[in-house]
Amino acid sequence: MVRHRKKYLGLFFAVLVVAGAAGGWYWHEREWKAGALWRIVSEKCVPGEQKNHNPAPCKEVNLQQGYVLLKDLNGPLQFLLMPVERITGIESPELLSPTTPNFFWDAWHERGVMAEKRGAPVPDTAISLAINSPTGRTQNQLHIHISCLRNDIRQTIDKFQYAVGAQWQPFPDNLAGEEWLARTLTPEELKNQSLFINFAQQVGGAAKQMGHFSLALVALKSGKLLALATERDLLHGNPASAEVLQDHTCAILTTPETQKP
Repeated sequence: MVRHRKKYLGLFFAVLVVAGAAGGWYWHEREWKAGALWRIVSEKCVPGEQKNHNPAPCKEVNLQQGYVLLKDLNGPLQFLLMPVERITGIESPELLSPTTPNFFWDAWHERGVMAEKRGAPVPDTAISLAINSPTGRTQNQLHIHISCLRNDIRQTIDKFQYAVGAQWQPFPDNLAGEEWLARTLTPEELKNQSLFINFAQQVGGAAKQMGHFSLALVALKSGKLLALATERDLLHGNPASAEVLQDHTCAILTTPETQKP
């Protein structure tokens, strides 16, 4: 009986060792994959620009402003704007420092890369910016998606655009099945203050848990911008991924509204 007990204990500990090793391999593999964007930035784009004035595979490396532009593999017109420094994501405390570059403004300022890639105009009303929360992303280097807005989201925003003011408040309707906070702002306001800082300062409790949120930015037909934020709610299936508002196939560009001269 004692011999059997020792045998089972040996098997039990052997299973624990194997499980631990497998778990360690899994997390190592996951971290390796999550670092792919940072390796592109730090090992290819930035050194290439510094040594040879060649930002490839990035489209642009702006060392003065502290960001790179990379064409995403997903979608014909999607680009990613990323810091040249190691900043993990929306939860990173660096984003609440006024000395950190204003990445949302930089991304909006660079939106013309979509039209350049397309070889034809892309209306501002078809464009959206998005940054996902840690639970809504796969990469651990801050990246803002510059891509097309879903056409159904465009229609809902147009319907309620005059119901939103210049302070963060609940958006009147669900977008992509989720609840959102929203506020309007001018391009000048976006340029003058980081959207991350604005959100942290104006939404109660947000500064201490920025990683619970995801942010998006779209243009209104009035010429103003609409900032959107959704909070993580895993119980109800919301990982806080503002990218859900985007359509990387850019079907919105085939609608009659965007065909107008």
